[in-house]
Amino acid sequence: MTVFHFFNCAILTFGPHAVYYSATPLSEYDTLGTSVKAAVVYLATALVKLICLATFLKVSESDSFDPYQEILKALIGFIDVAGLYFALTQLTHRNISQNHKFQAVGLGWAFADSVLHRLAPLWVGARGLEFTWEYILQGLEANANLVLSISLAALGSLMWLRKNKPKTLIPIIYLCAVIVATMPSITSYLRRGLGWHLPKVVGFELFTSLVMAFISWQLFSACQRPSV
Repeated sequence: MTVFHFFNCAILTFGPHAVYYSATPLSEYDTLGTSVKAAVVYLATALVKLICLATFLKVSESDSFDPYQEILKALIGFIDVAGLYFALTQLTHRNISQNHKFQAVGLGWAFADSVLHRLAPLWVGARGLEFTWEYILQGLEANANLVLSISLAALGSLMWLRKNKPKTLIPIIYLCAVIVATMPSITSYLRRGLGWHLPKVVGFELFTSLVMAFISWQLFSACQRPSV
């Protein structure tokens, strides 16, 4: 039963990444190499973030919300944006379209995040004797992170790769990118500042990811239309 629960949680956490790759044109255009490169960039970015967090953040003895620490953590979190910039603009890719490039980068980014932050807790906790919903919620949270990562990659693609985008949409693109990039700090405030429990936080993340995906899709579609 414990192994069955572990495999269920693992499939819920990592399965959508494989489904997204196989169900979209990414598999037809063989963009796996781009996703792997993006995953490597994510791991390097995570190492830089870890060093910065260990250097500049103090260890808190309580679990209370510290605005100064959270603001500093949010600023360090923008290293992810720099990593995405490098993955989208500096890596060598096969001859794939901008549409497929940001999806492949976002997919590799989200998969590396799930492996780094959720594989070990799943292996240790989901195989326990006592059933808990925590790891199922972590799987749902990984799905929300997948959508948010692809949305952020789409917004980054519009910011850095598309030159002829409508000027009226530029502030909206940057605002949405800031919201998605600071989502970890927002969820931290909901948990530690407002005292939200994990199911409520995960529900918020799922809802927000769908909203940001819809907005990003609309912005991307609007920027692809020929200017009149």
